[in-house]
Amino acid sequence: MKSNQIRIAVILGSISVIGIIVLQLYWISKSFDLVEQQFNHTVEIALYNVAEKILEFNGNELPNENPVRQISSRYFIVDINDIIDASILEHYLKTEFEYSNIQIDYEYAIYDCETDNMVFGHYINPAEEEQNKIRKFQKYDEFTYYFGIMFPSKSLYILNTMNIWMFSSFVLFMAVVFFAYAIFIIFRQKRLSEIQKDFINNMTHEFKTPISTIGISAKVLSDPEIANDPNRLANYAAIISDQNRRLENQIEKVLQVARIEKNKLNLKLEEIDLHQLIHSVAKNFKLNIEDLKGEINLEFNADINKVFADKLHLNNVIYNLVDNAIKYSRDNPIVNISTTNNQNNVTVEIKDNGIGIEKKYINKIFDKFFRVPVGNVHNVKGFGIGLNYIKNIINAHKWKMEIESSPGKGSSFKIIIPTQTNQK
Repeated sequence: MKSNQIRIAVILGSISVIGIIVLQLYWISKSFDLVEQQFNHTVEIALYNVAEKILEFNGNELPNENPVRQISSRYFIVDINDIIDASILEHYLKTEFEYSNIQIDYEYAIYDCETDNMVFGHYINPAEEEQNKIRKFQKYDEFTYYFGIMFPSKSLYILNTMNIWMFSSFVLFMAVVFFAYAIFIIFRQKRLSEIQKDFINNMTHEFKTPISTIGISAKVLSDPEIANDPNRLANYAAIISDQNRRLENQIEKVLQVARIEKNKLNLKLEEIDLHQLIHSVAKNFKLNIEDLKGEINLEFNADINKVFADKLHLNNVIYNLVDNAIKYSRDNPIVNISTTNNQNNVTVEIKDNGIGIEKKYINKIFDKFFRVPVGNVHNVKGFGIGLNYIKNIINAHKWKMEIESSPGKGSSFKIIIPTQTNQK
């Protein structure tokens, strides 16, 4: 699927999901309001009956005006306009609420005109024993004899009665999570597809040059007259050997990554003279860097330079870092390789004056097949697996690596290796 098609599908899908969420929230809000209105109406009827029974108990009649007032969402007051006995009030409250199936905890208090306070308050939970008053009730100056009742957990109670809406919201939430995960997978697969495509293009380019060179050299060697020119014959034979070795190295890189992914990396640890190994690696780049009018500087400051490591893999790590330092330098590459001791460790630093790496790519350069964008992808040869291989080798040895880089100022790679004494 093309990028534009994926983008359109994601946008339309996102709009649809957002629309469904907004619609769901709208209906939940409407349903909540409806249930709340029903609850308020039921409570008002129950409180009206309580007021009527209290006045009947006192030998009076209820006036025509509705004595129930809703002060706030959770607070109601009832104007009795007569003496209120706390025990009688609590009895009628329990009776009417049970009859009306109002299974919710509540608090009530009675206004005392002598002290001008709300008194005789209790907290009542149908599922538990009553407790002492825990809230301060608001007074209402318009009435003289009244009681107030408050529902602390009204919102939660209403939500509990909306089980179907809660269930549908949960289903919607899971659908949104699944949609987001699907989008993540789609983009991840798209990215992997692009990486695979770039890898195949790079590999084709890397193999094409040596194969063409070998083909041309073989064609020249097939000429019978070349036997009369031993120097020329030896030169073309050396070219074929060199290009064949180049192909083998490229194939070995890919195979090494495959072996690491299958956890078949077997390290052959042995005692290694780190300075000697670095000197050997640097020697391999001597001709190449001289052609580029650059230089490799070695600065061995570590007094303890013996380490336990897999010689082949450590050699490849140093080689790849130096190779990258040269490849990613525009002109006159200068590569400084130094060693230092610090707290039973030896640190190998490979520093260059190359193009550097932007901060946003630092955490990505070790991803398999990732290559920092530098214009034409074939300007710098490689598969994008070198640094991934380095990371896996360092992790396998349980070493550490530190990176410092600035665009246009070069990069520094530090490998921190325990010394021989520390590893024993």
